[in-house]
Amino acid sequence: MTTLLLHGGATDPTAPVSRAGGLPLAPEGFGWPRCAECAGAMQFIAHLDRGTDVVAVFMCQNEPGLCEEWDAAAGGNRAYVFPAEELTPLAAPAEGETLLDKVAVLTARPVEAETYGKEDTFGPVDGMAVLGQLGGEPYWLQWDETPDCGGCGKEMGFVAQLDQVANFGGGYAYAFACDACAEAAFLWQC
Repeated sequence: MTTLLLHGGATDPTAPVSRAGGLPLAPEGFGWPRCAECAGAMQFIAHLDRGTDVVAVFMCQNEPGLCEEWDAAAGGNRAYVFPAEELTPLAAPAEGETLLDKVAVLTARPVEAETYGKEDTFGPVDGMAVLGQLGGEPYWLQWDETPDCGGCGKEMGFVAQLDQVANFGGGYAYAFACDACAEAAFLWQC
């Protein structure tokens, strides 16, 4: 069984649901993330609702390809785990590529399949485009790059695989989290 993330249509940019694009929801006082390489404001990619918490994903798009936004540890992307309660929308900075052009609900749908990611495995499901996978096992395009947690040093758990929601070089993006330390990581492969 695999849980696909389907394009569930447009939504409000601050909706507290799993979505690609819009504005990030974060705790009061949280500042918009900046790229460790170019210092520009990062682009908000996804809000992944896990029930008791959310994973917010950001990636540098100020100089695509110059900052190492594909690497989990290089500083060109960031992911955060926030408690699901008392989150407020962040105002986007005026400079930089900070928002996706569209906002789409990521609707979770279990399907009878071993994995997501093999070429031509999935077309639209119930008329909705497949935008990724929630949980399960990642389908690596190159090699396993599961990150270790910076807090406890253990391997992080897989949260989601994203496809077609942002510029991932024609590949897939992967979000991970350490539930014990409330830390997250993000990377992509093509």
